[in-house]
Amino acid sequence: MKPLLLIDTDTASDDAVALIMALRSPAVRVLAITTVAGNVAVQQATRNALYTAELCGSHVPVFMGAEEPLNRPHQSAHWFHGRDGLGDHGYPPPKRSPEKVPALEAIISTVECHPGVVLVTLGPLTNLALALQLNPSIAAQVGRCVIMGGAPCCEGNVTPAAEYNIWCDPEAARIVLHSGLPIELVGWHLCRGEAALNPDDIKHVLSFGTPQARFAIECNSRAQEAYFEQTGEHGISLPDPVAMSIALDPEIVTQQSEHYVDVETSSELTLGMTVVDRLNVAGNDRNRAVWAPVLDSGKKTKVYWTIDNRRWKQSLYSALK
Repeated sequence: MKPLLLIDTDTASDDAVALIMALRSPAVRVLAITTVAGNVAVQQATRNALYTAELCGSHVPVFMGAEEPLNRPHQSAHWFHGRDGLGDHGYPPPKRSPEKVPALEAIISTVECHPGVVLVTLGPLTNLALALQLNPSIAAQVGRCVIMGGAPCCEGNVTPAAEYNIWCDPEAARIVLHSGLPIELVGWHLCRGEAALNPDDIKHVLSFGTPQARFAIECNSRAQEAYFEQTGEHGISLPDPVAMSIALDPEIVTQQSEHYVDVETSSELTLGMTVVDRLNVAGNDRNRAVWAPVLDSGKKTKVYWTIDNRRWKQSLYSALK
């Protein structure tokens, strides 16, 4: 039986490529896509998810979710992905509409009906936090929870300390990390350097000549410019497709370890920072009180440190051919 996926996304350019990877994979079945405010407003994220599904010939149901983070105003990432999240190329509206059921209800019902489902999150964790608050028992029914988020190496992409998905709704991220879910954290650092698509990789993708390959490169045109402005690195950085490749093939990971992880929710300097207990000192007397909510969950987070870049790119190529 094929593994079953439930995908939660704030569908912008790299999310769209990750959706293509899942929807075109013969090895898995995507049960549902839920959308959340993040890189773009949730209405735009929903439109982008529907458009991407249509591009893949998929009729997977799409459920619209939270319009705002739990406790703070929504701050988009238009500067990185364009106003529409897909590089502002004027893609036509999708033919389908989202389902009428809210995303948090869809998450709960999907998990309850399909114990062992693989949950893949590609945006802020607002929907998942709301679902867990309404029904905490779903945490024990998820087989894997692959989260694209965090900067465990302490180099953020939206502040010096924080990665965007976690920073956008840190309170939601903290609820998820305290929930007991079997979390696999795919940090922003894994899509940089040799993992980014270099100019030769981009030419290789375009040589496939498929609508999906052209769209994958075109919709990331603004993201490619923004990545160079931010890091000085040439190429297309694809954090969400890297996370999806790991969800589809865990053997892509070459170095991992398990740690207690928490999220900073109050500091102006380090808001949204993913704090990783790499030396296992969270339970020491001087730290136990602060770390009690994470320690009480009884679950450590799998943190991924390095991947096989060649294998991840092959996973991408096979989806776009």
